[in-house]
Amino acid sequence: MSGDAPYEGHNAVVVLLLILLGVVATPWLTVRGIRLLVRARTTGTRRAWLGAAAVLTWAALIGVYTWGVLHLFFFDDTEQSRACNKAVPTGQLTGYDPSFIPLRFGCRTSDGATVDASVIPSYVNPVSAVLAVCAVTLTGFTRVQPKEEQK
Repeated sequence: MSGDAPYEGHNAVVVLLLILLGVVATPWLTVRGIRLLVRARTTGTRRAWLGAAAVLTWAALIGVYTWGVLHLFFFDDTEQSRACNKAVPTGQLTGYDPSFIPLRFGCRTSDGATVDASVIPSYVNPVSAVLAVCAVTLTGFTRVQPKEEQK
């Protein structure tokens, strides 16, 4: 955000690209994860089970984050103004403070503080954080497991 456009929200192109990525990646990763689960059941290796869990966790993470971004997509200028006027006392709103990580739409006040406008469901960021840690951890465990290990 630049100083000459204090009421500028999230970049619409980035929002659209994130939605497109999420709408494509979530079902693709889900199907891939289910196929890996079926394969893990036949092979019985720990690496196969971890790989399936990692892929499904990535799918869940991308799905939850995309759900939050969809809320931004349908949040127009009028609603942005209304949400900030509800969250910030009259006359103290000086601009918007949008963020993609964590996903939020903040309202900047005259004292420099940022107040959350409650546009994104409250569970999106905590669930995304937990899923991100789990996805990275499972992916790491998958990479350190020996390939030939059997059940």
